[in-house]
Amino acid sequence: MEWKFSDDVPIYLQIIEMMKTDIVSGKYKSGDRLPAVRDLAMETGVNPNTVQKAFAELERQGLVQSERTSGRFVSIDDKKIEELRKDIADAYIKDLYTKLRKLGMNDQMIKDAVKRWEDK
Repeated sequence: MEWKFSDDVPIYLQIIEMMKTDIVSGKYKSGDRLPAVRDLAMETGVNPNTVQKAFAELERQGLVQSERTSGRFVSIDDKKIEELRKDIADAYIKDLYTKLRKLGMNDQMIKDAVKRWEDK
């Protein structure tokens, strides 16, 4: 996977969001071991401290569990992962509605457009 970072958001926050997406999409399943900090730092091309900061925040949020000598693992709390999936989906939908409303579309027009897209 190629990691591309934008300049307007701190890199550790972008890593958190990418890891969350990987977790809810099933790339990393409940209980899976995550890459080591140094390995992910090399893959992303960032400082290991940046990756460590991202992992620490994911752990604080309860999405990742640390086992002292074995590494970090995705939470086995499927309810927490499902809540995260819903939160991410809600954010995508909010963004879609916001952008389409700026085009002058009302709720019914947006629903019709989504339905047309779905039927393709």
